[in-house]
Amino acid sequence: MLTLNLLPSTNVTLSKSLLNYSFDPNLVSRNQKLRDLCSPALPFTKPSGSRNGHPFMCSANPSSQISHSRLDFSKILRHPFGFSSRNKTQILEAASGTPEEVSPDGEIEASKPKVNVKLALIFGLWYFQNIVFNIYNKKVLNIFPYPWLLASFQLFCGSIWMLVLWSFKLQPCPKINKSFIIALLGPALFHTIGHISACVSFSKVAVSFTHVIKSAEPVFSVVFSSFLGDTYPLAVWLSILPIVFGCSLAAVTEVSFNFGGLSGAMISNVGFVLRNIYSKRSLQNFKEVDGLNLYGWISIISLFYLFPVAVFVEGSQWVAGYHNALATIGKPSTFYIWVLLSGIFYHLYNQSSYQALDDISPLTFSVGNTMKRVVVIVATVLVFRNPVRPLNALGSAIAIFGTFLYTQATAKKPKKEAVEKKD
Repeated sequence: MLTLNLLPSTNVTLSKSLLNYSFDPNLVSRNQKLRDLCSPALPFTKPSGSRNGHPFMCSANPSSQISHSRLDFSKILRHPFGFSSRNKTQILEAASGTPEEVSPDGEIEASKPKVNVKLALIFGLWYFQNIVFNIYNKKVLNIFPYPWLLASFQLFCGSIWMLVLWSFKLQPCPKINKSFIIALLGPALFHTIGHISACVSFSKVAVSFTHVIKSAEPVFSVVFSSFLGDTYPLAVWLSILPIVFGCSLAAVTEVSFNFGGLSGAMISNVGFVLRNIYSKRSLQNFKEVDGLNLYGWISIISLFYLFPVAVFVEGSQWVAGYHNALATIGKPSTFYIWVLLSGIFYHLYNQSSYQALDDISPLTFSVGNTMKRVVVIVATVLVFRNPVRPLNALGSAIAIFGTFLYTQATAKKPKKEAVEKKD
């Protein structure tokens, strides 16, 4: 049986009698080519990592059936913005006469121009949403310095957003049970710690400084993972040295330095690293839940963690702070719009990052995340006109370059392990 998943849906069956025209020399040649394709000497197997079945399958069955795949709108709706860099069309070397291009995770890639356009859309959307969040988050905190309430509102916006997606079936709602909720309690707690600590840091220092300190997250990841038994090659340990040096230089020369802002960014690194570690360990049995749904449930549980504490920490100051903010800005609607934008875009940029991680290799995602920090730092410096000393800029550049070296060093480790496992 010859199966080609290339065209829209109909099933056409050619009977054995229609194929049996051996007296025609042209058809003899065609049948010979068909036998060559189906011979054991030229097997066509499912590529590693493919999720769409066999792109080309031969059989000794006398009939040949050409089946065609339907346009699956559910896969489009999995991405509420309609962007996905995974190209589902299988490209055959036998049909095109050109070598197949295989991605780092083993999938056959489509033509480079189309992939590049999709990647540009994904990264452009991710970066844009992150910049908008950082700008309006800082604008609100400048006139309403109550990060606990603002962080709670951002989680609330994310929770409502996910409920809307699930209700209108724009995103498949995962089937949850008690064990799934229990497994999420740890990751959600550390996500809450990471989020509120970052928001506290943003309220006390420049956005650019917080992002420079947050670029040191790989240092905490390597240290904590090593305590839990993971091993890293020497290149990984060497890559964290420029991160430490760069962050230290940036902190010493920061104009808006504040110990509370520095400690908030450092605690945020710890929280997010522990969230990632605990997610890998506690959620191994729930791999059917995709990244977007997982983040949605983490946001909901984090809201229940954070809001009661926010009321206890700063609830008595909210009313007076609200009136001061309105007096400062002069126009209440502007304040409301800023708060709403900070909440919506906080969730959207996280959602886009999870979608990007679903669609590209971890190495590409890590490099993109490093460059995202550069873009955000530059954008916020331009918007808020923060003074930047030469040594501060040098330290920031060294720290971010160290993060890039870390992504390169850690990317080689999984590949090496995969080769050893295969051997």
